[in-house]
Amino acid sequence: EMEKIFNVLGSSRERKLACAVYMLAGEAKYWWRGTKQMMESRGVVVDWDCFRRVFLEKYFPDNIKYAKEIEFMRLQ
Repeated sequence: EMEKIFNVLGSSRERKLACAVYMLAGEAKYWWRGTKQMMESRGVVVDWDCFRRVFLEKYFPDNIKYAKEIEFMRLQ
């Protein structure tokens, strides 16, 4: 949903990252702080694409995505 909003607003990659990080709460907020520090210490450029990839890997693993796809197909 956030990506739809970003696209409508024409947000830059930097703004997307800033907004997404701002919206994190609870465990996700602490997870991101640690993950970002770890990646930066390894010399990884932390940008929107990087954030999106690690966030989806952490909170939407492939098996959950697959289950949601099946659920969606059944709705049709």
